[in-house]
Amino acid sequence: MTPTLTLNSLKRIPLLKTKTHHPDHEPQLPISNTKSHPTRPSATDLPNPSPSNNTGSIYFIGTATTILSWHGARILTDPNFLHAGDHVHLGPGVTSERLSNPSVDIDALPALDCILLSHYHEDHFDRLVEDSLSRQFPIISTPHAKSCLTSSSKPEPFQNVTALDFFESLIMPIAQPASANSNGKTPQIKVTAMPGKHVPPGPLAVANDLLGAVPPTNGWLLELGYTASTGSAQNSEVGYRIYISGDTLLIDELKQIPQWLQGQKIDLMLIHLGGTTIPGPKMPLLMVTMDGAQGVKLMKLMNPDITIPIHYDDYDVMVSGLDDFKKEVDGAGLQDKVVYLDRGGEYQFQVRGL
Repeated sequence: MTPTLTLNSLKRIPLLKTKTHHPDHEPQLPISNTKSHPTRPSATDLPNPSPSNNTGSIYFIGTATTILSWHGARILTDPNFLHAGDHVHLGPGVTSERLSNPSVDIDALPALDCILLSHYHEDHFDRLVEDSLSRQFPIISTPHAKSCLTSSSKPEPFQNVTALDFFESLIMPIAQPASANSNGKTPQIKVTAMPGKHVPPGPLAVANDLLGAVPPTNGWLLELGYTASTGSAQNSEVGYRIYISGDTLLIDELKQIPQWLQGQKIDLMLIHLGGTTIPGPKMPLLMVTMDGAQGVKLMKLMNPDITIPIHYDDYDVMVSGLDDFKKEVDGAGLQDKVVYLDRGGEYQFQVRGL
């Protein structure tokens, strides 16, 4: 049976150990600009906009850190809130300097419901985050990350971590106020772990498995939709699909994803780029995230309606920046299929089905 995690804005667990005091109001995200589908109107462009337009959004903080908002629920991905000049440890003898600042600091975030963590790596879950988070806050991640986060060897193990292996799912119903006009339907987000590999197949992957230098990683498929009870049964409708690649290379296992979808459309892809090299740019022996060329090949494989690139230039080990991806996109004639967000930018989308 698929496990569940109910998202309830009235019963949220505080994100931080030390609750930030906001006496007058809940913090608002500092949104620098808002974009929408390049060929379809956003909710605010429609006549008489209302909640029935069912608007969701992705807010880009930096690296692979985003906030997905829909029906009052907020999901934080890959929390990394270090600043320019700070360093992360990425493996034995491998460190990297952050070159950018997040668009908002962790103690200035609005209330959140859970964290979606692609893998246990410091540029996705830095030491500041690990030290400051409430141990009860819900985290969804890989089996490896759960074993690390909940280890009894830690002074303060995390207590609320759900592990999903490839193609395992978690259903997150979103509790709604009694006054909400949902036509008897309950909004929900279904999260399914998707394949990914941070290290290319071959001898180095075998060595990495033995050494545990680079952690295993997940991609994610988020299906936003509704359930409606009919007698004793529940019928689910998916109104929007978001695929998050995670820190993967273009590997054969990714071909399983379109097969698993069986012709169902991906509406939005968040793609991790950067052409990350280890041990570093001065000695680029191994690429462990997609560069621009691989990114466009993944677009062609997944065929999403819209792609948003993230995780492309925040650290000095990333040697294939956004310009590389743009060049490949333009060369493939896919300009109308990509939306570029600056840090602090928001993308709004419409979920079908209400």
